[in-house]
Amino acid sequence: MNKVQCEILGLSTSPATGGAYAILLKEMEGSRRLPIIIGAFEAQAIALEMEGIKPPRPLTHDLLKQLVENLGTSVIEIVVTELKENTFYAKIVLEVSGLTNEIDARPSDAIALAVRTYAPIFVNESVMESAAFIPSEETETVEQNLPEIEKEKKPATKEAQIAAMRDKLREALDSEEYERAAKLRDEIKRLTQNN
Repeated sequence: MNKVQCEILGLSTSPATGGAYAILLKEMEGSRRLPIIIGAFEAQAIALEMEGIKPPRPLTHDLLKQLVENLGTSVIEIVVTELKENTFYAKIVLEVSGLTNEIDARPSDAIALAVRTYAPIFVNESVMESAAFIPSEETETVEQNLPEIEKEKKPATKEAQIAAMRDKLREALDSEEYERAAKLRDEIKRLTQNN
């Protein structure tokens, strides 16, 4: 089984799918991108963990992580294994007492667990070949200049504004700008409490 290691490039809403979300994976040793449509709950679970925001009560994926750890198991990796009839399939690879075991999972749940356990994310080459795309130069330019574009265009709704601020929070945390991240976190909290 030939597999490609990927990283999460981003999360976005997908208007074409009636408000569902898309997670965009990027191969680490190349330029292909793989979009996977996921549910709102899973998107929120992934985004919160990536942004370092801890909810007051554990989410389902936090509970799953605690179970895995308390049972003396570790998540070795997750693999998006196949694409059948427009549905992605994944496996969570666990190590228990030196033995590996694979558990069938939805990619969204597997990725939500991977971000919590710092497990690498892989995609089978056959899935990349059938569903990934190579961005055009124009797309790459837009991705690279996203912060400047966001400054020029203010989101229309409060939800869109919060989502944009969460993206900026993730960027601030990635670049270790903790003071800026704290201000963004406080502003997001203020906006969400006013709903």
